[in-house]
Amino acid sequence: MEKKKVLKLLIDFFGIFLGAVTAAFAIEEFLVPCKIMDGGVVGIGIIINNLSQIPLSILTVVLNIPFLLIGARKMGKMFIVKAAYAMLIFSVFLEVFEPIKNATEEPLLAVSFGGLVLGVGVGLVIRFGGCLDGTETVAILLNKKFKLPVGQTVLIFNVVIFASAGFLFGADRSMFSLLTYFITSKVLDIVETGLEQTKAAMIITDDALEISQKIYERLGRTVTIMEGEGLVSGKKVILYCVLTRFEIYELKDIIKNIDSSAFIAISDVSEIIGKHVKKSGHINPAVEEVLREESKHVTQNKTQ
Repeated sequence: MEKKKVLKLLIDFFGIFLGAVTAAFAIEEFLVPCKIMDGGVVGIGIIINNLSQIPLSILTVVLNIPFLLIGARKMGKMFIVKAAYAMLIFSVFLEVFEPIKNATEEPLLAVSFGGLVLGVGVGLVIRFGGCLDGTETVAILLNKKFKLPVGQTVLIFNVVIFASAGFLFGADRSMFSLLTYFITSKVLDIVETGLEQTKAAMIITDDALEISQKIYERLGRTVTIMEGEGLVSGKKVILYCVLTRFEIYELKDIIKNIDSSAFIAISDVSEIIGKHVKKSGHINPAVEEVLREESKHVTQNKTQ
């Protein structure tokens, strides 16, 4: 079991490495030469780089440090380690690709291929549990505390950055940047299935109590509990949870460590109406008792 975990971790870090290198290539060879902005911290870095000539690699590290420190306590150690690793690799390869001849200086080609390559890179990083942009970390924290949608928060950050780019470098740079962001987002969705802003997870498991507690502890998400019965397997407990795209990886990790035989269905949520209950207090003791009883019942059925 430990070997599998180590192997999985190595695959995760290799995937993050590959994604970070790809994203760095897109930034230095397509976007920077044409003064086209990426979103988030990288976009801020590109603006400062154009105004001051401070290396983008240094700016990316320095600007991301405060966001990592903010998220260190709330996001979990592994998330922060992977995010820091992704940002470090990204910054190193920004420096590596900087002296290489630019792929193109034609804005439309830079937008099209830069957005495509960047989407692949960022998608790989997120798919393997990393993060390249500190603003996403802050957006997730704001989502947990104030219930502000992650996607909308990130979009607001980026609109401010693109507007600043338009003011400093011309309206066409702002429009090119917005188009690049749109292309990147769409490609990212393809690379990482389920990266829409909100997801719903339905989990059919024999360890409902432990899984629901871990989801509550690590993600701050409550679950809706339903009873079901399999055609062959008999009584089951079904957990239903709504979460953000960045929490899918953590959810999978929780379930794999507790019940590797659990059945998970993850689907898109186009809209949420009403209050989305998040971590706000202690788990309902009555519900906890019901889960214990259901788990005992399922175990007894298995042994009979």
